[in-house]
Amino acid sequence: MASFILGACTRAPPAVGPSPLQVSALQQDPISSRAFESHAVFDVADSAMYFVRSSPAFQGWRLQVSECRDGVWSEPRAPTFAGEGLEADPYIVDGGRSLYFISTRAYQGKAGADLDIWVTRRANATTPWGEPERLPAPVNSDGAEWFPRPGPDGWLYFGSDRAGGLGGTDIYRARQRAGVWTVENLGSAVNSGADEYEAEVSPDGSHMVMMADGDIFMLRRTASGWAARTKLGAEVNTPALEVGPTFSPTGRTILFARDFGTATLPIGGSGEFVVARIDTSEAWPPCS
Repeated sequence: MASFILGACTRAPPAVGPSPLQVSALQQDPISSRAFESHAVFDVADSAMYFVRSSPAFQGWRLQVSECRDGVWSEPRAPTFAGEGLEADPYIVDGGRSLYFISTRAYQGKAGADLDIWVTRRANATTPWGEPERLPAPVNSDGAEWFPRPGPDGWLYFGSDRAGGLGGTDIYRARQRAGVWTVENLGSAVNSGADEYEAEVSPDGSHMVMMADGDIFMLRRTASGWAARTKLGAEVNTPALEVGPTFSPTGRTILFARDFGTATLPIGGSGEFVVARIDTSEAWPPCS
């Protein structure tokens, strides 16, 4: 496996911890390519990585999966549940038994008009993924939905451009009780008149990492709700696009993707993964 760490640096402490933040670009063959790789999630149940591969211009999103075998990632391929159209934003929960994603695939015989949230399930890591199911209204709407992320508090967090938000796209949360779904807008502490697309709550529920207008922000949970968001520093946010932030299992490392454009890199180019570490001793992402 060819693996490259680029541009490691230490800056001021981030909002999520007292330790210095170390940020480095992560390139791994054959994950890295001339296409745009983003939105990775790791399935510890079967040592797999699910991610999005799209054009260098971040268009034509498709899901990919690769397995780590003896410290080497396998050649990426489409997962067994992949459908037609755009598909992106995978996320695995329930010990590897449920995988959420977004898709424009056909539903009830009709072509998908926009991105909706779907989920596929399996009994365990040795059984195949089942037929994906589209989440019902009011989770999915007449607008588009992005970045489904079940949180440790039992809520499903996601972005949507549905009517009634504070801006073009807002962060919402949904919860099912007694078979009935309810959806809430997270309000002005999280959302603004601009575009908030992606949000994930840390494993311990204390923080939220969010992508808004191509930059990454951090929020801290208080007794009264989410405190005002803080934009992470220049070592994380650049004039380029940053997308798909996700926490490590400890919540002390964040993985996201950055548009490197036509920059000369050892391998790959365009969109590549970047690691922001609060705990430099944490061996994550796996197989790196």
